[in-house]
Amino acid sequence: MGKERIKQAFEPARENQRPRAIPQRIGEPSLIKHVVYVIKENRTYDQVLGALGRGRGRADLCIFGRDVTPNQHKMVDEFVLLDNTYCAGILSADGHQWSTTAISTDYMEKSFAGFPRSYPDGMEDDDIDALAYSPAGFIWDNAVAHGITIRNYGEFMMPRVRYRDITRTGAPDFLSCYRTWKGESDEVIFASEPGIESIRTFSPTDYVGWEMSVPDQYRADFIIKEVKEFDRREEFPQLTIICLPNDHASGTRAGCPTPDACMADNDLAFGRIVEALSHTQFWPEMAIFGIEDDPQAGWDHISGYRTTAYVISPFAKRGALVRTQYNTTSVLRTIEQILGLPPMNQFDASAVPMFDCFTDKADLTPFRAEANKVPLDKMNPEPAGINDPQLREDAIVSAQLNFAEVDRAPEDVLNRILWRAMKGTLIPYPSWAAGVDEDERETEE
Repeated sequence: MGKERIKQAFEPARENQRPRAIPQRIGEPSLIKHVVYVIKENRTYDQVLGALGRGRGRADLCIFGRDVTPNQHKMVDEFVLLDNTYCAGILSADGHQWSTTAISTDYMEKSFAGFPRSYPDGMEDDDIDALAYSPAGFIWDNAVAHGITIRNYGEFMMPRVRYRDITRTGAPDFLSCYRTWKGESDEVIFASEPGIESIRTFSPTDYVGWEMSVPDQYRADFIIKEVKEFDRREEFPQLTIICLPNDHASGTRAGCPTPDACMADNDLAFGRIVEALSHTQFWPEMAIFGIEDDPQAGWDHISGYRTTAYVISPFAKRGALVRTQYNTTSVLRTIEQILGLPPMNQFDASAVPMFDCFTDKADLTPFRAEANKVPLDKMNPEPAGINDPQLREDAIVSAQLNFAEVDRAPEDVLNRILWRAMKGTLIPYPSWAAGVDEDERETEE
């Protein structure tokens, strides 16, 4: 089947084909002209949508349900619910490679013993490592080579967030960034720098990708402002990539937002961006895809790789449950199918395009974002103020974890902290849904 799909991917486009939302063959006309690709951080399906009430979910494994993520729930209610979609990567080192190149290189796979050169997620200065990059290039290289216009918000951009007052040392904390975003102060400068020189011309340097201190609301505001300007100029990129990372969370570290506040921030930003896009003149010819770059070993009763994914478009099926198996490469293949781009390698060439999510009849009803129910500045308390000894220990441990760099916090440690933060200490952590199963253990032995 994989060989057959690869063959189909390189079949020549047939002449006189009517436009379809997702063309049967690359190069045939699409009803969609603008694709927006949102890359988020580190959530499994059950953690967010497990209590949805439809689809294959486990309510007892859900910690960020509808009260925390009303917009993501509304998206799957109004558009497509995907309950059989998986991340191709396991953590950000390979997750951002899979998300942008549809492959993890031999060097990357062999580095998993400990990443001896660097942790090459592509989002910090020390982690820019060309050996981790696909020799065929990134999705933006594919787009540029074929004359596709592009805008990249934060992916592979190095953060340069700093205090305006040069006498203040260290990285700005969340509340400083939050006050600046709210307009209550002007103490922080938001900035970034390309980690790969080839993305400079289409990547704004005053947008910030990975930096947990920056609220996702700043990111949403930045994008919405540009969207309005694009609307005024009556032009919009054919491919837009958005790094929207704050659903990663920072454990229960004092001085950082609580896990549910991080999730609420990310959810509201995602909802606001979708709402803004759906009210433009470009909406009738648009598709928005969203997926996590990796599940970071989060718990899920089906698979630790199963994740939340979103397909939002006038051509997306409304209220549909789609159980077709997809993964990260399916998203990339579908983007290529729409924009007429050839596959980058055998993985996106053999991926299943997301035909089952679309119809050729448009429903132009726009999306309206839901307000957050969790305060975005709800902060973790100092350990000394926590009565429960286990939660106090979690706060102490969280303070020692590395959240300045992508996915450097030990995944099992962080996941247990997140579980107890949301579920309390009386409900046991579901290690059965996050650990190595018996078949894998026997294989390892």
